[in-house]
Amino acid sequence: MKSNREYRNMDAINIVRGEDAQTVTMTVEGYATVFDKRYTLYADDEIVLSEVIDPRAFESTDMSDVIMQYNHEGRVFARRKNGTLQVEPDPNGLHIQADLGGTELGRQLYEEIRGGYTDKMSFGFTVAEDEWSRSVDDLGRDVHERRILSVGRLYDVSAVSVPANDATSISVRSLSDGVIEQARAERLERERTEMHRRKLLLIAKGGMK
Repeated sequence: MKSNREYRNMDAINIVRGEDAQTVTMTVEGYATVFDKRYTLYADDEIVLSEVIDPRAFESTDMSDVIMQYNHEGRVFARRKNGTLQVEPDPNGLHIQADLGGTELGRQLYEEIRGGYTDKMSFGFTVAEDEWSRSVDDLGRDVHERRILSVGRLYDVSAVSVPANDATSISVRSLSDGVIEQARAERLERERTEMHRRKLLLIAKGGMK
């Protein structure tokens, strides 16, 4: 995995049926992401790291050679260059549609999707521009939210057997480690400052007796 390439999970991928409900093409569709929907990348008792995709994030994205894979393993099942993969943003999010009928393995993958054995996806991308905001939630946790303003390049969409795959886990750790480390350090410093303030207050009250 490239150091600056990130991966996120899609909720689902579905088969596409023709106008006649009895007719099924070997085409699947889904959303690589949806816009303005906050999702959590990391959370513990003290810190929450969340993310949201801006509706304009794909306006200048390089999508010249997006491919569809399985588990990000390199084999191509559909490709934008040859017209078997369509990737376009719409008001809801980044919509994808893929024709899996071109290869034997693609047809097998289609049958797995049609049977409900595979229904999750992940996509690989780089971020060109983002911004961060901070708040405190009802539980007193520090919330760090990343808003992705611009996606630099979309590399692939991938059907996955297990959505919480290693690539996703690695990219989230790479993204979050610095933020979490800084947040914990700041929280510790605030706690030390508060303890020092209380100690001085107790000393002052003792001297007033």
